[in-house]
Amino acid sequence: MLFFAGVMHAQAIEPMPFANHAQELRFQHLTEQLRCPMCQNETLADSNAPIARDLRNQIFQMMQHGSSDDQIKQYLVERYSKFVLYDPPLTAGTWLLWFGPLLFLLAGAIAVAVVIRKRDRSGAIVEPSIENGDDW
Repeated sequence: MLFFAGVMHAQAIEPMPFANHAQELRFQHLTEQLRCPMCQNETLADSNAPIARDLRNQIFQMMQHGSSDDQIKQYLVERYSKFVLYDPPLTAGTWLLWFGPLLFLLAGAIAVAVVIRKRDRSGAIVEPSIENGDDW
């Protein structure tokens, strides 16, 4: 089973004729910053989906024509929305995505603190009553 996983991952990487090592590193860095529109939780570098393969080829072609990283990202955002960015920028539309988990954590901590304070104030500790033992 592990053999097939390795074979499938190897198919995701197709050799491209880079001009130099720096261009190859730039391509790898860029494809790791972009999300596969089909797989959703994989980068373009890791995905084996046909659309990811097409987008990698598109990125390579754009790099060959002199496009900057920002121009390539802008092209993909125009086509697939900001979802294609693996780390979406902080905007009014994404603040809940960035800070939502922290808000839930803070709300939970406040709720726990309120419950503990109420318990301490009311003296909720109940002492067991000592009876004469006739109720067996």
